[in-house]
Amino acid sequence: MNILAFMKPKAEVTYLCADNNAREAIEIMHKNRYTSIPVLSKTGKYVGTITEGDLLYTLDEVGRDEMVNIKVSSIERHRDYETVNINETMIILLSRASNENFVPVIDDSNQFLGIVTRKKLLDYFFEHNFMVL
Repeated sequence: MNILAFMKPKAEVTYLCADNNAREAIEIMHKNRYTSIPVLSKTGKYVGTITEGDLLYTLDEVGRDEMVNIKVSSIERHRDYETVNINETMIILLSRASNENFVPVIDDSNQFLGIVTRKKLLDYFFEHNFMVL
């Protein structure tokens, strides 16, 4: 088994660009009902993960009207989800997934390739290894 078998490719992932504004970030997250979302640079490199909390703190600091003037790249993020390289072991992937709802997958040059969701991993585990007594 390798990471590619579990990965949702970038083309199917909702993400933000670092130059999106905070208002757009809120709208995208609200529309998709996400609590966190990957942020990418213009060149497709993984920048980090923005959360509802990050946006709420920004909203509290600057006010609603100013959210359109704040770039996602300038929002202070509480923490970023740890990435996993596409060639990494499943043990590392499972370790990272245990802490987050998704794990961003990158290549050797930090290009964002997609995500692996914790749900996808759990579904696979229950389907293939879980025995009901």
